[in-house]
Amino acid sequence: MALLVDKLHPLVLNVGLAVHNADWNWKNVNSPFTRLYYITEGTAQIQLSGGIQILKPNYLYFIPAFTIHSYICNSYFCHYYLHIYEEHQSDTNLLDEWEFPVEIPAGDLDLALFQRLCAINPHMSLPKSDPTSYDNNSILMQNLLKNKQRALCDKVESRGIVYQLLAHFLTRAQAKMETKDNRIEKAILYIRKHIYETIDLTTLAENSCLSKDHFIRLFKKETGITPLKYINQKKIEKAQLILITDETPVKNVAFSLSYGDYSYFNRLFKKTTRLTPQEYRNSYH
Repeated sequence: MALLVDKLHPLVLNVGLAVHNADWNWKNVNSPFTRLYYITEGTAQIQLSGGIQILKPNYLYFIPAFTIHSYICNSYFCHYYLHIYEEHQSDTNLLDEWEFPVEIPAGDLDLALFQRLCAINPHMSLPKSDPTSYDNNSILMQNLLKNKQRALCDKVESRGIVYQLLAHFLTRAQAKMETKDNRIEKAILYIRKHIYETIDLTTLAENSCLSKDHFIRLFKKETGITPLKYINQKKIEKAQLILITDETPVKNVAFSLSYGDYSYFNRLFKKTTRLTPQEYRNSYH
C-alpha cells in the first residue's frame, strides 16, 4: 500500500461548482478520469451498472475512470465536481487497485477543501456540463497542458487537497483481490510493473517457482483467464488510455507496449474494443 501511495500522482483536470435545474441529464458517459462530487443542494441520480445511486446534500461521491454511467436530474441541483487523472506513464495505479465506495458522508472540512481547490484553479472549471464538450481528445490534452503550466505552489496545494479527499474514500475502500494465491498475485504485480515490456511466460513461471505448464493452469484457475490473455488485456487497457490522452501515432503506441507486429496489435485491439485503434481515438474527437 505504501509503495502504491508513493506512486499516486493525481492530476486535476477540472474542478468547479455547477448549478442545474433539471438540465443535468446525460447518458452512457464513459471517461478516462475519475470523478468526485460534493453535493450542496437538491438531489439527482446516477445510473450505474449496479443500479441507481441517489445524490444527496452533504455526501461525497466517487465514480471511477472508465465506468459507464448516466445522469438523471429532474429538479434544482447544486454540486462541486472534481475530475482527476492518473498519468498513463505510471506502472501502477492506486485508483485501480482498490474498490472504492460510491457514497460516503462528507467530513466537516470537505466543503472548504472543494472551495479552496476552486479558488486556486479558477481556469479549470467547465464552461458546459455536457460531457461531450470536455470528454474528448483535444480538450483532455488542453486540460493536461493547463495542469502542467500551473504554478508549483498551486500544484502542490492541489495535490494535497486531492489526497485528503481520496483519503476519506480509502478508509472505506477494499483492496481488489484478483487471486488468493500469493504466487499468482506476485505474477500479476510483475505484469503491471512491466506492462511496457515484453512479458515472457517462462519468466513469470520462474518467479512463481512453478513450471510453465503448472503456472498457466494455476493462473487460469485463480483468475479465470490464461496469463497471455491477461497480459494482452492489461496492455490494451493501457493503449486505450494513451490513445485518448496522448498524440502518439498509433503504431508507436503499439511499439511502446512491445507489440512488434502492428497488425497483431490492431487485430487484438479490435477484438477487445470492437474498434480499430484509430477508430477508438477518433471516437474521442
